[in-house]
Amino acid sequence: MRRFLFFAALAGFQSLASAETYTLTLKQAIDRALTQNPDVVLGRLEELRSTLAVKVAQIPFNPRIGVGSGAAYSNGFPLSIEGSAPAAFDVKANQYIFNRPQTYAVQQARENARGAGIAAGERRDDVVYRTAALFIDVDRAGRLADAAQKQVDSLRQVLSSVDARVELGRELSVARDEANVNLLRAQQRLTTLETDREYSERNLAVALGYSANDIVKPAAEERVAPPVPDTEAIALQTALEGNKELRRLESNYQAKMLEIKGYKAQRLPQIDLVAQYALLTKYSHYQEYFNRFQYNNGQIGASFQIPLLLGPGVHAQVAQGEVDEQHIHAEIEAARNKIILDVHQSYQEVAKANLANQLAKAEVDLAHSQLSILLAQMNEGRASLRQVEEARFNEDEKWIAFYDAQFASEKARLNVLKQTGELTAALQ
Repeated sequence: MRRFLFFAALAGFQSLASAETYTLTLKQAIDRALTQNPDVVLGRLEELRSTLAVKVAQIPFNPRIGVGSGAAYSNGFPLSIEGSAPAAFDVKANQYIFNRPQTYAVQQARENARGAGIAAGERRDDVVYRTAALFIDVDRAGRLADAAQKQVDSLRQVLSSVDARVELGRELSVARDEANVNLLRAQQRLTTLETDREYSERNLAVALGYSANDIVKPAAEERVAPPVPDTEAIALQTALEGNKELRRLESNYQAKMLEIKGYKAQRLPQIDLVAQYALLTKYSHYQEYFNRFQYNNGQIGASFQIPLLLGPGVHAQVAQGEVDEQHIHAEIEAARNKIILDVHQSYQEVAKANLANQLAKAEVDLAHSQLSILLAQMNEGRASLRQVEEARFNEDEKWIAFYDAQFASEKARLNVLKQTGELTAALQ
């Protein structure tokens, strides 16, 4: 048991020791997510699988040739084995010539492949949005933690100043207790923010295809908020035309229509090309029972099949397909309504975020002006260090609110671009 715990601890230490720190810009993070994110890889594999399914559905329309031998000892009349007379060497070939159900199956496979491509694009857009949102969260957590660290430093200065005044009898001891509580509260907040930052960095690393032990830090850069369409009407039109979820559902609808046509086409005749060649030998005693014997024998023609009675199963398949068709149609209508509401809400969020951003910036400027005044008064002996540090704490608090407003505005813009399908192009 001790040996097991030792090796488990050693493995955990090695995994932590092998952790890497990566510093990336937003564009670099997006580029890596589009190639290494697990969801993107899975979407690419599903798209490839659907593409190969088209070739599988086309197999019956390609010639199928089989080579074999039906050599056998015959006693008496040469009987047929598995539908073929005994032969030293034979070749059989068949191919669909006219088969409407299989033709619709091929068309359905092509539509499914198109839908899989759209779904893969939808996954890529989701990954881009989640990566950008995680990147913003990491940046936000880092900035908030830095601001909180400044607050802790300011409150530590306040506690030192108050403690000195208490020792001189100029402040009551309750002032020191209050300053200590404020410092502890700020330290607790700093610890929480640092924990959130570390978790966000690890979460971003996983989204980029790194190990969960690795961390990704945002590189220092001036990010410009991506532009959004000028009006909500333009954004809504773009979303309805290019939204990948809606296009995927429409592709599913077309595929279901082809499936129903395939069920109905089972009533139509089917024509297959058939061909066969056989090399016979005299050891099968053919010459004893037939007037003429030849070694090389061939046959080519067409096989006709006309369905007469299909039974109730076809009607049930058609009815089931029509129910699925109505279900997909309802999903399309629900998706359209959701897009309309999401675009409207996204523009409202952009407007609110812009207003909050302006207010937070004005409050930062005001707090900075107040701090500057107190610094000047302290130099003149008309303000205490405690007042200055409290003002500095207030300025840091306004900076935290400003960072929150900035990141909220950036996320709101990303959400608009996600709805319109222009997010990936805007961030690359």
